[in-house]
Amino acid sequence: MNGSSVRTEHLPGGPDLERILREHAYRGAYLQLTVRGALVLFIALTLIFVPPMNDAGWCFAILGAYALWSAAVALWIRRGGTGPVTMIWLGLFVDLAVLATLTLLTGLAAEQSWTADILSNGLFVIPVLACTQLRTDVCVGVVACTIGVFFASSWATMTSNSEPWPSILLSTMALVGVGAGAVGLTRIQRSRVLTIGQLVGHRTSLLAELMGLEQRERTELSEQLHDGALQYVLAARMDLDELADSAEPVALARAAKALGEATTLLRSSVSELHPTVLVHVGLANAIGDLARSAQGRGGVVVDVDTSGWNDDLRTSADDVLFGAARELLGNVVKHAGAHNVRIELARLDYRAVLVVSDDGRGISADRIAKRRAAGHIGLLSHELRVVAAGGSFSVGPGEESGTLARVEIPFQIATATATAPAPATAPATDHDR
Repeated sequence: MNGSSVRTEHLPGGPDLERILREHAYRGAYLQLTVRGALVLFIALTLIFVPPMNDAGWCFAILGAYALWSAAVALWIRRGGTGPVTMIWLGLFVDLAVLATLTLLTGLAAEQSWTADILSNGLFVIPVLACTQLRTDVCVGVVACTIGVFFASSWATMTSNSEPWPSILLSTMALVGVGAGAVGLTRIQRSRVLTIGQLVGHRTSLLAELMGLEQRERTELSEQLHDGALQYVLAARMDLDELADSAEPVALARAAKALGEATTLLRSSVSELHPTVLVHVGLANAIGDLARSAQGRGGVVVDVDTSGWNDDLRTSADDVLFGAARELLGNVVKHAGAHNVRIELARLDYRAVLVVSDDGRGISADRIAKRRAAGHIGLLSHELRVVAAGGSFSVGPGEESGTLARVEIPFQIATATATAPAPATAPATDHDR
């Protein structure tokens, strides 16, 4: 971000940092709007109660144009985006030009003008407007121009106003003090924002490192379960088949059932720990499998829309998106009491967007906080994964009812083998097919 914000090329943090900087910049922009509104009111009251002796029509015309311009800037800022916060600093020179013009116009047009004296005090507001910026160079430039304009206008009108030099110099020194304070305040704000940016960058790096470590551990555990415990269970089932004629049928059936259930559980655990299905069938198909499984065990109707996602696409965010979809869908089945669920997966350039919505009882921010305090951190863990990947994660009430969850993550296109290495497998047996 440029303009009114801090330059952040040397700071890590990604979208989360950009969001924080934009929030600070917009706070400054809204403060600037408030102070500018007060300045417009100050000029209007001055022209009404202390009208200029000459050129009053021109003064009110300038005030009207200034008020319309201020309103247009306010509407522009309320539209949002990066444009307003990167260009609003240019408006400070408009404020300065308006005050300077009115001061000179009212001061040079009469031999004695209280209007000019009062309007010149408005120049003390300009440094306050300037300190809402997060760039010190912008604030210094505006303050320097304001001091120059104040001194020049006071000098130009000193004859008609009979103002002595000591008065002009002392007033200018007072403005210099206000300007120095504004520059110092800008530096303090900038330092705080940079500190926040560094903390966000460190947090993002730590989260990314933690998520990478967790993924490696899950992969290793998956491989150990698949190549160790699962193979022993499958071998035991084969041994039971060989003992079918010599062992007690009832005991044999119980053992076979137990081993069958153990096999199912182990395969499910392996898949949960390391979803190799993402490599083989892709994220869209894997989410489709999740939806069919949820329909089978939860009695909900799941509508999946992956038309905005290529089946052949493999990305660096597939694991995170799959885990978030599984968690969100599981929460709907367990807690939402919903009848219908909709899952949307789409690609926006190099960003993936996953939306899960339902028509259940809904969830509030307070309820989410209470569940986290009670130790239910499933959503939180996936939110951290998304943030570590440079994305955003939001859960809240739906447009009409139920809950709406949205996950957005930047990604890089990856090859099938690089996305998620499949765990080592032993030769398949008849029971493993």
